This record gives sequence, structure tokens and C-alpha cells, in this order.
Amino acid sequence: MSPFVLNDGLTLVLGSGSPRRKELLEAVGLSFEVRTSHADETTPLDLSDLETVQQVARQKAEALVSTLAPGEVLLCADTEVWQNGERFGKPADRDDALRMLRRLAGNTHRVISAVCATDGTTWSETHCITEIEFHPLDDAVLAHYVDVYKPFDKAGAWGAQEFIGYVGIKALHGSYTNVVGLPVPEALEALQPWCKTGK
Repeated sequence: MSPFVLNDGLTLVLGSGSPRRKELLEAVGLSFEVRTSHADETTPLDLSDLETVQQVARQKAEALVSTLAPGEVLLCADTEVWQNGERFGKPADRDDALRMLRRLAGNTHRVISAVCATDGTTWSETHCITEIEFHPLDDAVLAHYVDVYKPFDKAGAWGAQEFIGYVGIKALHGSYTNVVGLPVPEALEALQPWCKTGK
């Protein structure tokens, strides 16, 4: 049995359709069901990068909290790529993906995640920041990545667990699972109010 289990009678709900978040939670032995919504991800422009990500994670949770049945605990997260105060969301198309990757190549950026857990009454929130330094990468490498891996569902147009992560990451300071899409230790921390240690 995984040491990470919810208290008796509780069910974990992952408020995300991300296959990467699903895989990471499964890897530590958590059982859960998936529930998704189309939450508003717009935020006030005067927020900092961290405040923006925290706001979006909270909005994702608020969009689903009304669906919770008694005994259900919701886990939501938002992961974004930021560089010099600019928010890199999911690319709109091939050209947008290449534009983002050209900006990131040879430079440093931050991957910021906010995690939010709630049973509708109690709220538990935390965050994680990882700094990534990329090697310089030429257009042929970037075009190959975009055309083969089609990273249009990924913030910043790249995934650490794919080709671009293997050839592009020069240095990673912080959590690797954060860059994949969910900082697992922080997710477990957010769930702590409803967890017990398995035997």
C-alpha cells in the first residue's frame, strides 16, 4: 500500500485532464477520479507571476467545488512558464510555439506551479518554482520538436519528458516533477489535512 492515502471514507478528485498530472499521482500510489471544467484563466494584469498562477489554480478549484459530494477532496493545479515578467501560455499554433521556444533557447525561465486542495470547506494551498536554463538551440532542432511532438497543450510549448527536455535543458534548479506538470511533494503537502500514513 502506498504511504500516501486519504483518510477513511474520503475520495480524491483530480481537477485536471492532464495525462502528466494523472501519471505523476499514479506513480506515488494515489487513487483518484478525474473531473474537468472549463475554468476562466484570465487574471488581473497587476498580479506578479506567482500571484497569477495562484489565482488560476484557485479559479480552477472554484469552478469544480460545487460538484463535490460529501467525502470528496478536490486537487487542482496550474503550471505556467514565465520569463522576464512575460507569461508563456499554451501556443496557439506552430508559429507561436516556435516563437516561444526561440525566446527560451539559450536563456533562463521559471516554471511556476500553484496547487490547491479543498473539500469545499477547508482550503489548502501551496506552490513551487523551478528555474530552467536552456542550451542555445537552432531552428532545425526547434522545428523538429514542434513538428514531431506537437507541444500545443503545454505551457511554453515544451515538455521536460520529451526530446526538447533531453537536448535543451542545461540546468534545472528545483523540482523536476514541477516542470513535468505537477510538483508531487507540494501536491502531497496540500492534501495533508485529509491524509493519513498507510501501513
